[in-house]
Amino acid sequence: MATHIEIYADIWCPFAHVGLRAARRERERLARVDVVFVIRPWPLELVNGRALDPLVTARHVRELREQVAPELFSDFNVGTFPTTTLPALSLALAAVEQDPATGENVNWALRDALFEEGRDIADVAVLESIAHHFGVHPRWAFDTSSVELEWRRGQERGVQGSPHFMCADRDAFCPALDISRNETGDLSLHANVDGLHAFLDACLGGDES
Repeated sequence: MATHIEIYADIWCPFAHVGLRAARRERERLARVDVVFVIRPWPLELVNGRALDPLVTARHVRELREQVAPELFSDFNVGTFPTTTLPALSLALAAVEQDPATGENVNWALRDALFEEGRDIADVAVLESIAHHFGVHPRWAFDTSSVELEWRRGQERGVQGSPHFMCADRDAFCPALDISRNETGDLSLHANVDGLHAFLDACLGGDES
């Protein structure tokens, strides 16, 4: 059985915030606290060639809250939305490389800081406080080239977007959500409970590692 699941995701992706939380709940349901989520960077500003639009992100946050996750995004603040996530992704990756469990905890802290606490995770002071809390070496702050290298590696592995889950020979893009557009062009969102269960059951409860 798997001892880790790799997940490519960006920190400011609200769909990843929902999907990762759902995966954590499912891990708890399966009583597999020994399994670590190794969360790797998928920098959307490099994928798209520009930073995320805070107003568009706010609309997605509203749609997610209204349709699938009313308990999340408790203090999302457009005014403190970051202009980049590359330094934060660099911190998260450095934490993963230091220790996978620490890396997972730093990833939760960064996402909570952004979506649940309304903090600007492009602010060096915010990042330094998280790094200090989890004992991450400060070298992360000075070089984001590792994020681009990991993104290139993800491209080679066939990552489709944020979040993309990988486990042995299995993979699934955004398995926790069904996303489509309705007749007016707005997002139609549904929790894909069966899809997430099937993927994680296969990874964590199956015979393959």
